[in-house]
Amino acid sequence: MTKYVFVTGGVVSSLGKGIAAASLGAILESRGIKVTMLKLDPYINVDPGTMSPFQHGEVFVTDDGAETDLDLGHYERFISQRMAKRNNFTTGQIYETVIKKERRGEYLGKTVQVIPHITDEIKAHVKRGAEGADVAIVEVGGTVGDIESLPFLEAIRQMGFEEGKTNACYIHLTLLPWIAAAGELKTK
Repeated sequence: MTKYVFVTGGVVSSLGKGIAAASLGAILESRGIKVTMLKLDPYINVDPGTMSPFQHGEVFVTDDGAETDLDLGHYERFISQRMAKRNNFTTGQIYETVIKKERRGEYLGKTVQVIPHITDEIKAHVKRGAEGADVAIVEVGGTVGDIESLPFLEAIRQMGFEEGKTNACYIHLTLLPWIAAAGELKTK
């Protein structure tokens, strides 16, 4: 059974969650553990291919041609696995999948909602991306304060219960600012 490590961040973006997650992956891999990494991006764009690199950063193109978040490039450089389309997905991709299912009648006339339909689709994408790995390190992009992140945060919360407490853990990174006037790092 795959174990999951969910990595989130708060207060500021570009905190270094991707590098921290990739570093953890490298440490686990050095111990003989088969690791994969996933990046969940809460923006509504289907992929970052048409987004401004000045706003979002560079696009990383995987071997299978997917235009993905630049963190996948960090993951490839830190661990021995090649990243693919299944290692990165966005809110736009999730909603697109759910809407197509609704149009095909797969929800049997039910009202399609964020919970359970969107969160279930997020969990299904995570599980597909984690197939074959001992440990899947799953980074949630943005910050926990972003309203766009809420379905992803709810999905990973649910996975903690569904997979069991020995199969899921959470790492939250935050900024510790140095306040010169106080001469100390502030933790709250």
